[in-house]
Amino acid sequence: MDTNQHDITLAELLITACADAWRDNGEVLASGIGTIPRISAGLAKLTHSPELLLTDGEAYLIEEPIPLGPRPEGFRLQAAGWMPFSRIFECVWGGARHALTMPTQIDRYGQTNISCLGSDYHRPKTQLLGARGYPGNSINHVNSYLITSHGLRSFVKGEVDMIAGVGYNPARREAGMRGDFIDLRRIVTDLCVLDFEGPQHAIRVRSLHPGVSFDAVQAATGFELMAAPDLGVTPLPDAEQLDIIRRLDPFNQRASALRNNPPAIRVTSTAEVTA
Repeated sequence: MDTNQHDITLAELLITACADAWRDNGEVLASGIGTIPRISAGLAKLTHSPELLLTDGEAYLIEEPIPLGPRPEGFRLQAAGWMPFSRIFECVWGGARHALTMPTQIDRYGQTNISCLGSDYHRPKTQLLGARGYPGNSINHVNSYLITSHGLRSFVKGEVDMIAGVGYNPARREAGMRGDFIDLRRIVTDLCVLDFEGPQHAIRVRSLHPGVSFDAVQAATGFELMAAPDLGVTPLPDAEQLDIIRRLDPFNQRASALRNNPPAIRVTSTAEVTA
């Protein structure tokens, strides 16, 4: 497929960046929660990580990712195994899972929030989903995150308004409490890819999306970031990856996962900061 690089959308760039989070993970359950994460799990399975386990979102393991949207007439699920809710918990508690979810807020410790916004928990400024299963799903297995609007409201100064997902904050760990059950890997945003590989799990910028500067990312973040020694540019999807993405999302649901879904290559080296 002959695709001009300037025709590649930001959503397609984020899908390939998220898929890379599962590279070299081994045989684990890849759980992508949300449109972009789900497509990225399928992309990883069909390219660099065929050993990954995927589900149909209900009760079965599948070898071939199921495209988003209405299933064609005559579609029959080809199940490779049984994966009901109870067995999902076995994967979670046993460390055989890498989930990629979409928190509303994240802080310098990797603590995340999907519950509510505002300093008063009992009278929140904005009510979100609620913590739900996030606390238990943020420990014992690998977690990565997608944040589609990188700004000061999502990458907050201090701590998140409500800690729904566990992070590396030592002040939140009581004496004698283990911390080796936390394994945070990547944060993919609309500006860059970050990891937790700095000293004491400090968040680093691993790669910048085309046309984005480190200064722009820092200005959009409420805490100090580090630059990885090999800081580079996030790779654009190649023709094979684009073909798979478009097969997995034939109705282009990925376009609605980002505001206006701009081109992956930005014209300038600056980015708007969300106040």
